[in-house]
Amino acid sequence: MNSRLNHRDGGPVKGRRSVSSLARRTRGVPWAAALLAVTVHAQEAGQPLMEKARQLFEPLPKDMATEEFPTDPARVALGRKLFFDPRLSLDGTVSCQTCHRPGLYGTDALPKSIGAEHRLNARNAPTVLNAALQFKALWIGNRADVEDQAMKSLTGQTSFGNPETAAVVRKLKALGYEAEFKQAFPNDPEPVKPENWGKAIGAYERTLVTPSPLDAYLKGDAKALTPQARNGLKTFIDLGCVSCHNGVAVGGSAFRKFGMFGDYWTETGSPSIDEGRFKETRNPADKYLFKVPGLRNVAMTPPYFHDGSVATLPQAVRVMGKVQLGKELTDQDVSDLVAFLNSLTGELPQEFATEPVLAPRTFSATPP
Repeated sequence: MNSRLNHRDGGPVKGRRSVSSLARRTRGVPWAAALLAVTVHAQEAGQPLMEKARQLFEPLPKDMATEEFPTDPARVALGRKLFFDPRLSLDGTVSCQTCHRPGLYGTDALPKSIGAEHRLNARNAPTVLNAALQFKALWIGNRADVEDQAMKSLTGQTSFGNPETAAVVRKLKALGYEAEFKQAFPNDPEPVKPENWGKAIGAYERTLVTPSPLDAYLKGDAKALTPQARNGLKTFIDLGCVSCHNGVAVGGSAFRKFGMFGDYWTETGSPSIDEGRFKETRNPADKYLFKVPGLRNVAMTPPYFHDGSVATLPQAVRVMGKVQLGKELTDQDVSDLVAFLNSLTGELPQEFATEPVLAPRTFSATPP
């Protein structure tokens, strides 16, 4: 779901459905063994809920820096300015925050985002909050990471819309960014380039973590979750949602087919059928595969799924139960699950909640 709820495709593990029956249904599927291991583990009798949760999830780190992609202060400061600056788009109207608004928890509340020259994107905009924790970027994983996604947005027809990168470099220099690029990338003889644009924005996005009540719970505060949210956590585990939505991002670590127990578009009312990762790979095995989204802040990022076809979280939960788990969820199940999902809402980072003040730069006399 744009951080958004989607594609929990483990089979139900509660009630009369046994692990052995799940194995028969998933025989030959590469991820079946991992799914079964998680399911069996979650069913161990007598294991305290908090202990189960700690084995399935992880608290958020301070930031999402890696050795390859550090959160150097100069890079972060530059990336923050670039994130909010629309002047690099083809028509001067689109910045990163156009599709990833702070007030909407890093999304735009549209079924499909609108880029330069009012061009419609193919899919719903995922949130940038905690996004660097996921193993790929975008719904079909056609971007390696947040840096790659930022860089390629410059020339993306439905993003910034620039026809080629040379014009972007000229714009950056004309807008006075050259000194800041040199400070952020002091060892690069040509610091003003698309790759460093992506690295700077990526460095900023890697600071956008939103610790939530779940994190406090995982650290030992049993009262951080309401009783209903704890019931929802137990339901989330017992139903098998955790077979796909686990780890620090509560998802975002694999591709899964959307529609394990039926055609997703029948339940979502999608106006068109998106074949998912197949669009990128042309491999028939990838039909209807999408990246499992991380569920952090999911309650704040409607509409849901890759096409924004479902307006509310309770409805999205019901759809997931039916097409991914093969189960009609009860009203109580849905209410409890939504309470748990609400516990994944964190506080916006101050450096994201308030926009930077951009210097009133103008283009040089020579057109870029």
